[in-house]
Amino acid sequence: MIKNKESELILLTGATGFVGSALITRFLQDNTSVRAAVRREIYEFPKGVDLVQVGDLTPDIDWRGALTGVDAIVHLAARVHVMHDVAVDPLAEYRRVNVEGTLNLALKAALAGVRRFVFVSSVKVNGESTVLGKPFSPDDPPDPQDPYGISKREAEDGLFALSRETGMEVVIIRPTLVYGPEVKANFYIMMQWLHKGVPLPFGAVQNKRSLVALDNLVSFIVHCLDHPKAVNEIFLISDGEDVSTTELLQKMANAFGKRALLLPVPVALMKFFAYLLGKGDVAQRLFGSLQVDSSKARDLLGWRPVTTMDEQLKKTADAFLKDAKTLKERS
Repeated sequence: MIKNKESELILLTGATGFVGSALITRFLQDNTSVRAAVRREIYEFPKGVDLVQVGDLTPDIDWRGALTGVDAIVHLAARVHVMHDVAVDPLAEYRRVNVEGTLNLALKAALAGVRRFVFVSSVKVNGESTVLGKPFSPDDPPDPQDPYGISKREAEDGLFALSRETGMEVVIIRPTLVYGPEVKANFYIMMQWLHKGVPLPFGAVQNKRSLVALDNLVSFIVHCLDHPKAVNEIFLISDGEDVSTTELLQKMANAFGKRALLLPVPVALMKFFAYLLGKGDVAQRLFGSLQVDSSKARDLLGWRPVTTMDEQLKKTADAFLKDAKTLKERS
């Protein structure tokens, strides 16, 4: 936890996103002073949040005003995985934002006397998949497979180099798939299917994947802001409850108070058709394994998850149902 919370100021980038919004709530609950760096001043934050407009994350942002009085930074803002990317050179675009933009902020932070820089990276730095029962560890050689993962790895390398030159403390966090209230993308689509009772052909998937509850990730980020043993370390973070796709669907359905209608279609057959349709990446996420060893967070820092997977899935389901009710009432 942060010492003398009210006397320290945290700069948070990516404050309007899924994780950033949850962090804002946590900081306010802890009476931690927080400044939210946003692209445009069109987002309403709760009372007590200091707002600063910086524009898009680029290598030429002038961060001086935003960094005044800042003790530590949590850097969430990034160019994330883009489906159907139309950029002429996707890797160059990822590097411009995730590497050059990040290092510009970090350098300005070091010059301004910022004590610690917590960088939320990605498990994609490790790779896209693991052999069942052989999880990634923080000490494994990086093996990013796509432009997003490559850019995150290069940003990590640049931050460590900057730390050696300036003395600013750096902490790297590589989360697995994050889920929780207001989750979007594929996880949200999965919830829609389950809530509607749609039969799904995923009743015989025997992979294992690590996930991290939003509440657990927020808790760990806060833990890393001031823990002395977190300095210049890399952490893989998850709930510690690896599940198969089949098990995850069953748990999510249980959270809705329903029974998942899962058909035991052979995985080999589904993979075959997925690759025929050019959906190999989707097949990997559904049928492949991606496990991480997050014991370093527990053993080195003494951190423990604040919620279980079942508890967070119930919280996620309740938020989904509340939003669905609100939309129905407005229509």
